[in-house]
Order: sequence, then structure tokens, then C-alpha cells
Amino acid sequence: MQWKRHINGLAFSFVFVVSYFTNKFVLSVLKFTYPTLFQGWQTSIGALLLLLSVKLGWVEMSRITRSAALLWLPGSVLFVGNIYAGSRALSRLGIPFFFTLQNSAHVVSFVILKLVHREKLQWLKFISVGLMLLSAISLPLQDPQFDLNGYLWAVGHLVCVGAYRAFQVQYKSSLLSDLEQQCINYLFSVLLLAIAAHPTGDLVGVWEFPSLHSYTFHGGCCASALLGFLLLLATVKLKSGLSDHCGVWMILSKVFAVSLSPFIFYMDMNVLSLLCVFTSHCGEALMLYSDRES
Repeated sequence: MQWKRHINGLAFSFVFVVSYFTNKFVLSVLKFTYPTLFQGWQTSIGALLLLLSVKLGWVEMSRITRSAALLWLPGSVLFVGNIYAGSRALSRLGIPFFFTLQNSAHVVSFVILKLVHREKLQWLKFISVGLMLLSAISLPLQDPQFDLNGYLWAVGHLVCVGAYRAFQVQYKSSLLSDLEQQCINYLFSVLLLAIAAHPTGDLVGVWEFPSLHSYTFHGGCCASALLGFLLLLATVKLKSGLSDHCGVWMILSKVFAVSLSPFIFYMDMNVLSLLCVFTSHCGEALMLYSDRES
């Protein structure tokens, strides 16, 4: 059957949507706004599950050398900035708005790679970048529930995501697989977030959190950590099985999340803000098309 070829894509899309919805639930509904602890918990569980999976032979991962880990260190720093700022932004912004701004990370990686490689400009890619940038700039002006801090954290998030993608392209090393890169990211994140927990006040403030002893809170945090790890495995599986369709499934997953989120989480949208969301995803689809044509 034709649909069996895309079972990895369907699995990825399901885990993607459920993972973001779970994180949004913990961050916004339960209001657990302690990102060093939340992300530290997720990355520590992710690291443990990844190492356990390697030990049991479920996934393959080579021994990581010290030199390879040091070369990848800038990527790990950007990864920490990505998840920290992303948690802050997601706790304050609706999922459709969050993805609209996140799509603008393509603009950051596009500019960085153009400055480095100075390749010939492709008009389709230039138009797609322009659509995503225009949507991101216009969205705060049209948001009925404008939150300045949320948008500032989203800017930090998209800059880190875009720089991380550009670094991955520049790195171009066969020394580290995707799983090995993520393992370094996990271990570095646990260390850095543990150090930052007290200076940021999260370590002290969490004890005053009213839902700390709630079963719903514990269930949400455990689910978010497990889903984050499953999303990693689903992403790696998708890249290895349907590499040509990976970008398509990523866009479809975002569209599914954007379409379903208003039925699960309350958010105030108007026609103009919805147009920004639509234009941004059209821009990302156009960029994917231009990459295939080039």
C-alpha cells in the first residue's frame, strides 16, 4: 500500500503535535514558568533515555571523541538558547503565532549562509524569505493579545534556531550523526541549565509553585520529557526513511498543530493575524519548493 511508505511521516506528525501541545499545556495552562528546570528536566530525561537506548541496542551511536564534542560546542550553546527562549515564548504566545515567528529562523539561516558562501541569489527563495519576514514583522501589530516579552523571547528563539541550522550546514562533518549531536546537546544543556537554575531564581521560586504536588503537573512534565525524546527518534527515522519528504512532513505537522490548537487552547485571533500565519507557512512551503528546484 502507498500509505505504508509514509508511516514514518504520520508517526512524526502525531508525536510533533502532541509534544508541542503537552509543552504548551505545562507552560501556559499549568503556568510552570521556570524554563531552566523545565528544560533541564526534559534534556536530562532525554539524555538518559538516549544512552539507555544505545545500551539496549535500540539505536546505534558511535563513541564521541573529545575533539568532535569540542567542535560541536557552539551548536550546543545555540541549542540551549533555542530551548530556553522557546519555552519562554511558547508560554506567552499561542501556537499559531509561535510557529509564525519560528518560521523566520529560515531568514536568519538564509542571511548567514549567504554572507558565508556568497552564492547567486534565487528569486523564489528570496520571495519566500520575504514572506516569512513580512509575516513575522506584521504579526505583533495585528495580535489582539500583544505580549512584548513573549515576542522578545520569540526573537531570541528564532535567532538561535536559524544560527543553529546554519552551523549544522557549515559543520558538514561525518564525525557526528544526528543522534550524537543531540547527545552532546543534551549533556551540555543539563550542565548549563543546572548551573543557571539558582541565578535565575527558578530553583527558589519553584517551591512556591502551587501545582508542584499535583498529579496533573507530574503527568504533564513526564509526558513532555518522553515526547521530546520520541520526537527526536521520529525525526531521525523520518530523515533516514523519507529524506526527500522530511520538509513536507515538517510543514504539514505545523499546519496540523496550528489548525487544532484553537480547539484546545484559548487564543484571540483576528483576520489580519490569521493572514500573517497563513502567509508565513506559504513562505516556508515556497522555500522548500525552491530548494527542490535548485
